[in-house]
Amino acid sequence: MTPAPDFLTQEHDPRDPSPWLALYLDRSTPFMDHVKVAWLRDASSRSRQFLLPVVRPLARSAIVVLQLVKILVPHQLSFSIALHKLLAWGLRNFVRPEGNWLILRHFHLGGQALEFIARNAPAQVETSPLTPRVIADLEDETFLKHDLNLFNFVIRLNKSLRNAGLQLKKAERPDFSMVRDPGLRLEDLPNRWTNFLDLETAIELFTPIYQLFLTDNDFWRAANSLQLDETIGIYVATILDAPQHLILLNNKHPLAPESTLRTGHRLVLHGLSTEMLHALLMKLAADQRAAESGQAAA
Repeated sequence: MTPAPDFLTQEHDPRDPSPWLALYLDRSTPFMDHVKVAWLRDASSRSRQFLLPVVRPLARSAIVVLQLVKILVPHQLSFSIALHKLLAWGLRNFVRPEGNWLILRHFHLGGQALEFIARNAPAQVETSPLTPRVIADLEDETFLKHDLNLFNFVIRLNKSLRNAGLQLKKAERPDFSMVRDPGLRLEDLPNRWTNFLDLETAIELFTPIYQLFLTDNDFWRAANSLQLDETIGIYVATILDAPQHLILLNNKHPLAPESTLRTGHRLVLHGLSTEMLHALLMKLAADQRAAESGQAAA
């Protein structure tokens, strides 16, 4: 069992309040409690406090340099398999267990969100869920496939709707059957002395590596896939008839994509939005089951 983080065990001092305790106790946004603990434990780490301010400008400078190199020496060579082996090695050996846990969860949660839209759409659409259980599973080009899945889903969904002359609309009784906890255990992830990097610092370090190993087109597509947060959010809000939840999104507007320079931080926001969307769907699914149980008992 992972020990409780310091901000949950230390006594509250009104003259020196913990910002992490305030964020943990706040319930203004949907978040699974055990996920929020892991997220804040990672965010409050010394790695994020002291390394991130140094790593971020260096990583962004590397993105600019690599972009200039690719302009001057364009190439279409992709080393995706080597990239994913390197990323998996880095995650396994240097990233905190909370960061690795959140990364593995992200693929499951993203797939469930797309499946929710597909099941509740008035036209049939194919999905390709990714369900890595361990870090080694990421070597199967999982990061690249995740980006491809988002664009392919939007294309397939809207082609299907257009061909049938239909539009996405509110579902009278949404199907939540695909929404569930992935069942990944934080305790199963590497936790050696070398696993010190927080999630955001690791992402900033890995972003220029991602750019280096892939074609310029692949990297731009991966960065622009983050703009689809609002698109997916609108789809879910339409099905639920709950547009107020769109306020949680940060990677907008999809028709005005940003440059690749802030990709690392935007990727963290993407993960945060996905966790909040999943928490919202889990709550609504539980509310639906409770309501149906109450009706059956009556």
